Amino acid sequence: MKNIINYNKGITKIFSLLLLIFIISSCGNVLDEVEDLSNYPGQGTFDDEQTATAYLAALYRQALPVSWPINQGNWSDENGSIIGAGWIETDNGTMKTWPYVEIRRINILLKEVPEGAIAEDKKAPLLAQAKFLRAYHYFKMVYYHGGVPILKEPQELTDDLEVPRNSTAECFNFIIEDLDAAIAGLPDKYTGSDYGRVDKAGAMAFKGRVLLYKASPQFNSSNPYGNQYWADAYSANKSAKDFLDSHGYGLLENYVDIFETEEHKENILSVVFKDPIRSDGRGEQSIRPLSETKNATGGDQPGWALAAAYPMKDGKMPGDATSAYTYDVQTYWMNRDPRFAANLVWNGGFYELSGKAGRRQYTMANLIDPQDAFGYVIQGSSFYRTGLWCRKGINEANVSELVSTNDYDWPEIRYTEVLFNYAEAANETGKSPDAIQVLKDIRERAGIEAGTDGMYGLKAGMTREEVREAILAEKFIEMAFEGKRFWDLRRHRMLDRLDGMRKYGIMALTVNGRDATELTADDVQKAAKSEILPTEFYSEVVELIAGSGPTQMVMPETYYFFPIRLSDIDKNPNLEQNTGWGGNFNPEL
Repeated sequence: MKNIINYNKGITKIFSLLLLIFIISSCGNVLDEVEDLSNYPGQGTFDDEQTATAYLAALYRQALPVSWPINQGNWSDENGSIIGAGWIETDNGTMKTWPYVEIRRINILLKEVPEGAIAEDKKAPLLAQAKFLRAYHYFKMVYYHGGVPILKEPQELTDDLEVPRNSTAECFNFIIEDLDAAIAGLPDKYTGSDYGRVDKAGAMAFKGRVLLYKASPQFNSSNPYGNQYWADAYSANKSAKDFLDSHGYGLLENYVDIFETEEHKENILSVVFKDPIRSDGRGEQSIRPLSETKNATGGDQPGWALAAAYPMKDGKMPGDATSAYTYDVQTYWMNRDPRFAANLVWNGGFYELSGKAGRRQYTMANLIDPQDAFGYVIQGSSFYRTGLWCRKGINEANVSELVSTNDYDWPEIRYTEVLFNYAEAANETGKSPDAIQVLKDIRERAGIEAGTDGMYGLKAGMTREEVREAILAEKFIEMAFEGKRFWDLRRHRMLDRLDGMRKYGIMALTVNGRDATELTADDVQKAAKSEILPTEFYSEVVELIAGSGPTQMVMPETYYFFPIRLSDIDKNPNLEQNTGWGGNFNPEL
């Protein structure tokens, strides 16, 4: 579906959009009065609550993610792909955001609703949601680029359109001002047909995210963990956590249910999907192995670095001498943190796609469909397979012909993220025991054993720096494939951990002593019947090489703030480019 900016074919698409966002079924024909939203709305648009709500629904579509994040792990140590030199340039579109068309539309609503004929008690939530969406757009621009022009009114052609950048501090203040207004005007919690709208719970949780970024080393390189903004981040995240706790939010008992059930206590702000109106937000058809999907494959492939990051069942890292569980790379999947099996699929492991009970996923070359196998030169292809597949958010019951009907909601903000944000801020403000308790709670829900010391495998007596690392490590595995890892490393100015990194996968070299050239017909038949156990393979960790592409990650310090796109600067000579990208604008606080 095209962006709402291009909607110029009448109210049918607008009505569909309303359904997509809120699944509201009682609007009748009121949208017949809504004109082309690519222009200034026609007279009367904001005199009726339902037409104004339709307009607001389009604004949601433009602001919130339109799908689950896919392949963002390629930018970090989560997935298998290599990001080489020249990924981001001033004249390409990579990592650029400049949503001023959308902001103008939000500003139109904020200007017109107060003057419209809608009942006064109905105006407040409309205005509050719009202010949240404006804050959402501005926040993304700020953590991408630093300070940007602040526009509070819809610009007209008669206005001076060559507006300079505001400072990053001014932008953060503006974002918080909008979020505070949103929090004041929103109901505590939306349910039923209103589920998917931002409410007070969502706005408070998002404010905590914003202030965590503001305090972070990304914006405070000279004083990364001792600046005054950490206290604000702690206050906001504690307030959000306390509010959520008092309104029925919390950790679900079953980790998998977070992603495969809907409207539960862990989801705070969801992007709603409903088949057949809106489906495949997960992009499942590009994530499954090709033998059980259509059109594409290879998305969100877990790399070995992610697999290695999961602890054993007792919370100790693989190979730790104090662990109750012995680790061997030949049985790397055994006795691991239960989230390992919830998120990853390994050679010979169960992956009951298309509802095939007992189906095992194999990755050994010549044993199965070559497109599912680990390899690059092996198949003569130029793409890699890591030897691992992603399970998170996959509707395994769907047959391959219906793979695009996956309609699991995307949890844009979930309770666990709030806990992580709270833990970070607590740790940096001298409250490390509170942060450690968060990690214990998350590990307990995951199914990790408490141990005799009740530490769930965590080290006792950790320093502030060790707790910081523990939080990042826990979030890496808990929120894998949720688009967090790269941004967390960037926010902490840890891209040096990625720079120069080579990536690895796990390759099955033999089965019962026979390599890919020695397989028998019996081997192939057993694989087709899922009769070969994962313990019958011998595997090695090997470096991933895809054709003639780069072999090492390139993540320079200039990536802590992305450049404004050259074409946007060309349109507005008052825009100054960031330092490190040919300009003199300092994007830090």
